[in-house]
Amino acid sequence: MTHLKLFSSGIEHASFVTSYEILKKTWNVILYSYEDIDSNVGVGLCWNVYKEQTSDLTIIAFEATSDCSNLKSDLVLSSDLKGKNFVQFEFLSSKSIPVFSINSAAVSIFCDNFQKLDQLKSEILSKNPVTPLIVTGKGLGGSIASLFTISLLDNIGSTKNRPLCITFGSPLVGDKKLQQAISRSSYWNSCFLNIVSCNDPLPRQFIADHMPFGTFLFCSDSDSTCFENPDSNLEIITTLSKVHGQNQRFQSDEYGNIVEKLRRNAVFKDSSTPAGDKTRSDSLAIGISLQLHALGLTSDILKEHNIDINVLETKIKKLEERFILLKRISFDPSKKLNQMKGHAAQLEWYKKETKNRNIGYYDSYKNMNSPFDHDVVEFHKKLTNYWEKMVEEVEMKPQKEGAAFRTRWIYAGTTYRRMVEPLAIAQYYKEGGRDYVNEKRSKHFKNLEEWLKQGSKKAKNELNSTSRKTVEVILTIDSCFWAHVEEAILACKELKEVKDKDEVMKKLVEFEDYVYGLLKDYAVSPEIFLRQSSFMSWWKDYKAIKGFSYTSKLADFMNDIGKVKQYGLGAYDFP
Repeated sequence: MTHLKLFSSGIEHASFVTSYEILKKTWNVILYSYEDIDSNVGVGLCWNVYKEQTSDLTIIAFEATSDCSNLKSDLVLSSDLKGKNFVQFEFLSSKSIPVFSINSAAVSIFCDNFQKLDQLKSEILSKNPVTPLIVTGKGLGGSIASLFTISLLDNIGSTKNRPLCITFGSPLVGDKKLQQAISRSSYWNSCFLNIVSCNDPLPRQFIADHMPFGTFLFCSDSDSTCFENPDSNLEIITTLSKVHGQNQRFQSDEYGNIVEKLRRNAVFKDSSTPAGDKTRSDSLAIGISLQLHALGLTSDILKEHNIDINVLETKIKKLEERFILLKRISFDPSKKLNQMKGHAAQLEWYKKETKNRNIGYYDSYKNMNSPFDHDVVEFHKKLTNYWEKMVEEVEMKPQKEGAAFRTRWIYAGTTYRRMVEPLAIAQYYKEGGRDYVNEKRSKHFKNLEEWLKQGSKKAKNELNSTSRKTVEVILTIDSCFWAHVEEAILACKELKEVKDKDEVMKKLVEFEDYVYGLLKDYAVSPEIFLRQSSFMSWWKDYKAIKGFSYTSKLADFMNDIGKVKQYGLGAYDFP
């Protein structure tokens, strides 16, 4: 780490935040200081909606009406909430973080008021997408404000309006998994600003099994500082708990005086802030030392509670170094693209090799009879992991940034989808699956397909247009083609078992028309006609069902081997 020039800007960040009127204005809404406020009462909760006419600013302030003195640190698993049909926070779940936990007291109040809060959410999302929104609350009301803001995050990808949640003396809301889920997107994480007085015991109640997220503005009697790193925030909260304990007398209304004092200090800031040890060349260490001093955590005070300030500074420094490094090496799709191109090249080779065996890469992968098939599993897995993560990252970006990124990656994403999704389909039906499109299709495949639909006219034309001359090497335009083939095979089997054959036969005729449409547009790879392909297996069964005298556009084409060969050469003219 010695080659990196690291520093801490927490005090400057705090001064910037506190110099604005927005904290004072937000606090005043909590105290009902404005006349233009709509009040709402729920179960153990009330909230006010203030709309500033001059700027279109909306501030929603929550206040818990229950007693906060005996809050418990119990956590509720997101899977348990889902089991109770409460899925407001399910969008936070991912492959790497499938389950997280939320404080039971906060989520209980949220669930008790779900219908009214969901209506409020709908009203907000229906407004002008550029209208600024602040969600706030003090104490447990701040926890509810955080949960309400989290519920909005699922929708901010489709709107320019990013909510800002400002809490005052709020207890921690969830566990480390929740923090990690929110921190997956720096955009999400930046929606939270937590104001914490060093004298307030409430934010220190749940330090054993809860984890902070967002930015924390810590305030002493005379100064303030900011930390973004959740581990550093937890270390500061833990230290404050050791120094001040849990029995301090603190009224939450004191935050109003704190906000005003900090604003004045920021506006009229003097040069009396301790400069630290001038002999130290480590700017990060000096910055951390100044931040601790700003919170009254001096060497003498810490020593009274058996805390070595040097040990504390060193620990926070290591946490900050790691945090900064992780931010610098966060997922960058471009950095791994060349490696992914190598894996895609392996699949191209596999596609050609299986064609030489008269089976095609879809059915070869499904049957897994060759050593090559097993080798491809790893390429399939790595490509899928890469694109799943990349799509997830892009979908969490702000609308403008995400749209620009999608435009740049439409070509690569479409090629990946058309090459790899057939492998996912093969694996699914090999394991006995049904209705892949509706029951199993991965969200990242759907998103990649949507990117193409939303892309430029030029991109859509280039990626969807086909040439007779190149039909032999194209990837089938519809990446779900083989899923439709599998469903058609299953439908043929169903005809022998079901009484209502008309509905099944209708689906088969629709599939027949679908295939002919693709052929007519030269939009399907000729490998479907290989002797061992699932498509040819379907055609054999379907032809037996229909009878050898059956005639249709597809039947006339399939029954003429010459036409099929001409298609593979790009030489057949469809009537």
